[in-house]
Amino acid sequence: MRRENVRHFPVVDKESKLVGIVARDDLLYASPSPVTSFCVWEVTYLMSQVTIDEVMTEDGISVLEDTPVEEAARMMFDHKVGSLPVMRDGMVVGIITESDLFKAFLELFGGHQKGIRLTVLAPYYKGSLADISTKITEAGGLILALNVFEGEDPSNWGCTLKVTDIDRDTLQEVVEPLIVKLVDVREI
Repeated sequence: MRRENVRHFPVVDKESKLVGIVARDDLLYASPSPVTSFCVWEVTYLMSQVTIDEVMTEDGISVLEDTPVEEAARMMFDHKVGSLPVMRDGMVVGIITESDLFKAFLELFGGHQKGIRLTVLAPYYKGSLADISTKITEAGGLILALNVFEGEDPSNWGCTLKVTDIDRDTLQEVVEPLIVKLVDVREI
């Protein structure tokens, strides 16, 4: 795990069928405490007797390779796990981890690009986001990311945009007539 810089390994049987998952923490918990009174040879002997099936998690939670990333994230959250084996035809073909979800989150919010992040409450009607994005584009702004979330009540919804090629004051001026409330605006 240290050599490959990973924190989770799927565990398969001799027929390559998934039987569990082992995390780096599972291995750390199986190790003796640094304050143990065992000598190095005793520790080495004891550790050589521990097998993966004694420390792995056998819960059987996995996803198929075509599972939407948000469904995998929900499953990881609901089951309080840091990774899920990815399956195809009963065989492990990969693993999705919290780090993968963080990468997706960064991409969804344009986290690797500089710009202005604008969070607003928009009126809840068909086309409200199109109206906002059209005005931003007409003012010269380039929308790098756009995400929506639940509003404060059924009359509105939240929207976070990452925008470039426009200054902060112009961006605010353009969207204010179209929104219910400006929640946050910042250059990042």
